[in-house]
Amino acid sequence: MAAEPLVTDRVDEAVSMTRLPGSGRPLRVAFEGVSFRYDEDLPDALTDVGFAVEAGERVALVGHSGAGKSTCANLLLRLWDVREGAVTVDGVDVRDLTQHDLRSLIAVVPQDVYLFHASVAENLRLGDPDATDDAVRAAAALAQADAFIERLPDGDDTVLGERRGASISGGQRQRLAIARALLRDAPILVMDEAVANLDAESEAALQAAMAAVARDRTTLLIAHRPSTIRTADRVVVLDHGRVVEVGTYDDLMTAGGPLATLLAGAPTVIDPEA
Repeated sequence: MAAEPLVTDRVDEAVSMTRLPGSGRPLRVAFEGVSFRYDEDLPDALTDVGFAVEAGERVALVGHSGAGKSTCANLLLRLWDVREGAVTVDGVDVRDLTQHDLRSLIAVVPQDVYLFHASVAENLRLGDPDATDDAVRAAAALAQADAFIERLPDGDDTVLGERRGASISGGQRQRLAIARALLRDAPILVMDEAVANLDAESEAALQAAMAAVARDRTTLLIAHRPSTIRTADRVVVLDHGRVVEVGTYDDLMTAGGPLATLLAGAPTVIDPEA
């Protein structure tokens, strides 16, 4: 209880509201010369990282474990603040918004899904507490979750049980997390390997559904599967906290550089001074 928060608001609510980007449309996200370390005694997790996700664009963030992918998402959400550079949303430094206002613009589908001991509908309404029953069911259908929900004993009134929804499969939990994010209807969507627990058929159906909604959102995909990376408009490859390659999936695979090496399963060796 006595611990100091890692991030504090540097503006008040009134100032934040005047700088808050307009809602109801996709927003541009940019990392501008971002460097960050988790502790002063640790090496940089990110070094001079610069890339943009244009409004309405889908960008896949790719790299080996520890390359800095999740750190980028954490900085966008202001779970930490950058040490150098800036993360901006529609040209506004995220530090010039309150945490509440910033996070109202972003929906997140985490890799590690948390579900409460509550009904399916109540868990989905964490995305939008005021959502109607029809909106809840529409989000579930879009996330390819409606079929298994209908098979539950009490449909979307079924209580998922303790231990973070252990009564349903990992893939089903992931679909509920996606439905929850879609119900939030935020202009920015962050998906952290959101299809990791889905089989190939379910993944294909979900990718088709996501393609339909992505036009209205700016999407940052943290991805490992080639099938997910292919769906992105552009790919940003990170290695040891640095951007080493940017381009379309086809162009980068044809070039035979870091992305091709990574997906081939070989260790990526990058000269940090290159």
